[in-house]
Amino acid sequence: MELKNLEVWFITGSQHLYGEAALQKIAANSRCVVEGLNASGRLPMRVVFKALVTTPQSILDVCREANASSRCAGLAFWMHTFSPAKMWIAGLTALQKPFVHLHTQFNRDLPWSTIDMDFMNLNQAAHGDREFGFICTRMRKPRKVIVGHWQDPEVLDRLAAWQRSAAGLQEIRSLKVARIGDNMRQVAVTEGDKVEAQMRLGVEVNGYGIGDVVRRIAEVSDADAESLAAEYGSLYALAPELRPGGNKLSALLCAARTELGLRHFLEEGGFKAFTDTFEDLHGLEQLPGVAVQRLMADGYGFGAEGDWKTAALGRVMKVMGEGLPGGTSFMEDYTYHLDAAAPLVLGAHMLEICPSLAAEKPSCEIHPLGIGGKADPVRLAFTAPAGPAVNVAVIDMGDRFRILVNEVDVVSPPQSLPKLPVARAFWRPRPDLKTAAACWIYAGGPHHTVLSQAVATEQIEDLAEMLGVECVKIDGRSATSETKNQLRWNEAYFMAR
Repeated sequence: MELKNLEVWFITGSQHLYGEAALQKIAANSRCVVEGLNASGRLPMRVVFKALVTTPQSILDVCREANASSRCAGLAFWMHTFSPAKMWIAGLTALQKPFVHLHTQFNRDLPWSTIDMDFMNLNQAAHGDREFGFICTRMRKPRKVIVGHWQDPEVLDRLAAWQRSAAGLQEIRSLKVARIGDNMRQVAVTEGDKVEAQMRLGVEVNGYGIGDVVRRIAEVSDADAESLAAEYGSLYALAPELRPGGNKLSALLCAARTELGLRHFLEEGGFKAFTDTFEDLHGLEQLPGVAVQRLMADGYGFGAEGDWKTAALGRVMKVMGEGLPGGTSFMEDYTYHLDAAAPLVLGAHMLEICPSLAAEKPSCEIHPLGIGGKADPVRLAFTAPAGPAVNVAVIDMGDRFRILVNEVDVVSPPQSLPKLPVARAFWRPRPDLKTAAACWIYAGGPHHTVLSQAVATEQIEDLAEMLGVECVKIDGRSATSETKNQLRWNEAYFMAR
């Protein structure tokens, strides 16, 4: 999905009391606002002035039209004047797309020397938006409220964040995940209710035998495998044994063949995310390493050990972060550095970390894995760059889904890692490791996450609001006791819904 192919429809509310001349002025002002939003260069999607609505029927019509449009990712509502909110009930009831309430006004400053009642009647967003806000709250409609002048960079950034979340919602509602093999046996947290996920989130998850992939791998020609292996050599620092003439070149060709076959399987089925598990890879010579890494770099979501929730989340966050600096990857909290003065988390996985996180040119290496019972797999090794990031997970609580976010700071490793043959990231959780880990565990957080240096907490919270899903945030202000209380309050709230 490319965000530039999506639109946000701008809808301005008013009423007929003001007369035709006033309505023409309101429409002109609305078009000017939309032109300014698009010209700002800060929004990932185009805003389209769609309608000035003044009657219940016109509101209902535009909401139904939005529902039917595949290009419309959401709507922005603004009450330029007073717009009696009972007019909005039918439209808001029918609306199935997310919306943002832009609480702004056309003019930034009051015209002190010329302001009169005509100006006052025409520029009533200060209380027109409150009337609209009441009916949204009365109807329990989830939305984001952005306050400030439409030319304010902060307002534009809040709108941009919401647009990215709307794109994520659009993606998850049509997302297909291929679960290649089943769940890692006896593991709890990667399981979940796939029927409820499709009903609540829209994501479709189905299982496929590893034989479906093995067959497509077998169909890959030697010429195609050799061509892709040459591409590896041009993009990555190949280990000597993987280069032409090296004693492990056959392993590189096997990895290339695996990527081409797996990619064919995913494209053929229209899947944008997938899982595998090392317990169910019969017929493969080696675990998919570089193949999975490169597919993630191309935008696919991935979850190891059958973790379809993380795979779906990874794809959605890839879409939300399109065009932003920083990478997004499947991740796992692997082990700790528990130095009291500077504790760290070492995040990694056996093989599958996305090279979009790489600080430098990845090296393409081959090493024994020690698990899975397969031949030594080829993988890309690198270290993630320093900078702020979020670790995000989706949890099936049995009666609902919970999204969990921990803000972290990725750091450079304090020492070299000459024998660690995998891609990795080191981070300090906010507010600190002890508090963050305790809060994560109290919240039921899994060991698999999506780590992103592109997507921010605000976008995850907006997405959760759109989905009607619980969101728990662990950040620099978190405390264990407060998080435990929040979890209790959330339990009562979601049980009462």
